Amino acid sequence: MSRLKVGFIFGGACEEHSVSVKSAREVARNLDTEKYEPLWIGITADGDWILCDGPAAGWESGSARPVTLSPDRSVHGLLVMGQVGYETVRLDLVFPILHGRLGEDGAIQGLLELSGIPYVGCDIQGSAVCMDKSLAYTVAKSAGIATPVFWVVAENEKVDPDRLPYPVFVKPARSGSSFGVSKVTEKDELPSALSAARQYDLKVLIEEAVAGGEIGCAVLEERSGLVTGEVDRVDLSHGFFRIHQEDSPETGSENSTFIVPADISDDSRRLAQQTAKTVYRALGCRGLARVDMFLTDDGQVVLNEVNTMPGMTSYSRYPRMMAAAGLSLSDVIDRLISMTLHGTKR
Repeated sequence: MSRLKVGFIFGGACEEHSVSVKSAREVARNLDTEKYEPLWIGITADGDWILCDGPAAGWESGSARPVTLSPDRSVHGLLVMGQVGYETVRLDLVFPILHGRLGEDGAIQGLLELSGIPYVGCDIQGSAVCMDKSLAYTVAKSAGIATPVFWVVAENEKVDPDRLPYPVFVKPARSGSSFGVSKVTEKDELPSALSAARQYDLKVLIEEAVAGGEIGCAVLEERSGLVTGEVDRVDLSHGFFRIHQEDSPETGSENSTFIVPADISDDSRRLAQQTAKTVYRALGCRGLARVDMFLTDDGQVVLNEVNTMPGMTSYSRYPRMMAAAGLSLSDVIDRLISMTLHGTKR
C-alpha cells in the first residue's frame, strides 16, 4: 500500500517562528511513517522556503533545497529548485503547522486554495475571522456567546484614557501567543501598552478585564461530529497568562501551570465544552481549534480567543487536553488527515 505524500509546512516569517518549529518536531515524533511519506517544508525567519530532511536542529542548512508551493493546480504540489531547472513533487495533502500571522490568518490558506491541494485546518474565511479578535467577538456575540467588552483602536487613533474602566487588557487585534499584550491598571500605563501592541499590529484591541479564571477546550472535527478534549484550567500564581513568553517554556512557566482535567464542576465542564463547539461552528472553523475562555465566579463562560492551529509542542495545551480524553497526538494527526481527505470527496 503506497504511503500518502504529506507536505508539512513549519517555521514562518513571524514572531511565532520558533513555536512552529517546536510544534513540527513534536508532530514528527508522533507521525506514523508507515502511513505517510512526509515532505518537510521549512520557512525561515526571513521568509525563505526550503525542502529539508525534517524540523530537527540545523534544518535550514545541510541538504536543504529551495522550494515553493505551486499555485498551478496541474502541479498539485511543490517546485523543488535544482542547479539546473526544477522538479515537481505531487502532494496528496498539506499540513500547515504554522502559528500566528501568515499561518493562521488566511494567507497560507489562500495559496493552498489556489494550488488545489487539500489541507488540514480552517479555510481562508475561518482563519481570517478567528485571527482578528474583534471580528471573532462580533460573530460570536451574534451567536449568543458572551465576550469581553471591547474597543477597537485604529492606526494613529487617539484614546481617551479617562473613559476606560480599569483594569483593561491591550493587545494586537491580529497576533497570538500573548505577543504585545499588556495589562493596564491605571491610565498612565496606557500609552506604553498601545505602543507595545502596535509593534505586532496597527489595529489594537482594548478589552475590559473579565473577573474569572482562564480555561480552554480542544475541539477536533470528526465525520460523526465535533469531539472535545478535556477542559483545562490555567492556574496563575501572579500576573496574567503569557503563553510562549518564557525563556524555556519546556521547563514550565514562571507564573502558571495547567490543570487537566480542570478542577471545575461537571456543569461548568459541560458548559465549556458546549460553548467551544458553538464558537467553532459560528466562526466557521474546520478540522481543529482550541477555544480559550474565561469562567466567571458566577459560572458563566466568556470567550477569550480561538486558535485555529494551536501549538503542538511537548508543553502545548491542545495535545494535553486531547491526551486526557484518550487521544494521543498520533491519533489526532491520523484523524485530521483522514477528515481532510474525506472532506475533499464530499
